[in-house]
Amino acid sequence: MVTVVSFIFVLGVLIFIHELGHFLVAKKVGIRVETFSLGFPPNLLSKKIGETKYCIGIIPLGGYVKMAGDNPNEGTSGAPWEFMSKSILQRAAVVFAGPFMNYVLAIVLLIGVFYFGGRPVVDPEQVVVGEVIPDAPADRAGLKPNDAIIAIDGLAVSSMDSLRARINSRIEQPVVLTWVHESDTLTAEMVTIVTSVPNADGGLDSVGIVGFSQQIMRYDKVSFLESVRTGFVTAHVLVAGTVQFLGKFVTGEMSVKAIGGPLFIARQSGREARKGASSLFIFMALLSINLAILNILPIPILDGGHLCFLVAEKIRGGPLPIKARVWAQQVGLVLILSLILFVTYNDVVRFVQGYWD
Repeated sequence: MVTVVSFIFVLGVLIFIHELGHFLVAKKVGIRVETFSLGFPPNLLSKKIGETKYCIGIIPLGGYVKMAGDNPNEGTSGAPWEFMSKSILQRAAVVFAGPFMNYVLAIVLLIGVFYFGGRPVVDPEQVVVGEVIPDAPADRAGLKPNDAIIAIDGLAVSSMDSLRARINSRIEQPVVLTWVHESDTLTAEMVTIVTSVPNADGGLDSVGIVGFSQQIMRYDKVSFLESVRTGFVTAHVLVAGTVQFLGKFVTGEMSVKAIGGPLFIARQSGREARKGASSLFIFMALLSINLAILNILPIPILDGGHLCFLVAEKIRGGPLPIKARVWAQQVGLVLILSLILFVTYNDVVRFVQGYWD
């Protein structure tokens, strides 16, 4: 039940904020909004208020704002309240508003997490395990929450910084960890996996990890200004990480099989909700950044594809032919539906193979 409620809450908020961006800017520039929908039909709820019909669809994998004259199949009448009657800049603002609102939401969520939740403080004198990532090297070696790490490769460690320095430099190489579990001292060799972390220059470095975090002792209160600064910095680190993640697909460094789908998001939403509000909101911020960046990719039917149409219109001095726009959107729809089916299949395979708890 926690997983289902968390999944609906997370997706509902992200979709609502995205579509609200389109809706508010469309109304601002004088475009008539015919439908505002969370989810896709068939509808669970539907009510018309003024000129707009507000809907909640049964399929929670997205939403849409239907504006007068925005469908090339329907044609336009030239009325001043139609989408195509507005300037290219106004239409671009309407299209870009959705992803931008997701970006703003991520920043607001992160500011709230740091301001209301505080800055995490860990034990400076020993390394106590907090969370262990499922199926990571540490998990497979038997490391558990509350265990205390005492040595790596036979050399004593007393802080997470010293432990991290030794492990991070070993990318996909074996390390030997020694830890105390209850009253037993255990030792195991594990091969690190690679991940990316932000560096001092604002970029990302590849480092080795074994898959666990340090236990948090408490959270210290921080000022609002410090929360704002940290929220902005963290949001941009997430942006950089997402862009790098996508870049690895383009260069072939990472398989599409690494992408999680709806089932993964549902599972992870429940897991983060069980940890507490801060963990859930950080996860939401990450998803919101992902949604913003994915939506501005130059794929027809996505916001980025519509922006490309507007750039082409500006260059050629008029809209693209209706047939070309319809064809491009159909191709984009096939691509997106294929991707959804593929990542859902990946989720099912992971579930069947026991990767999820």
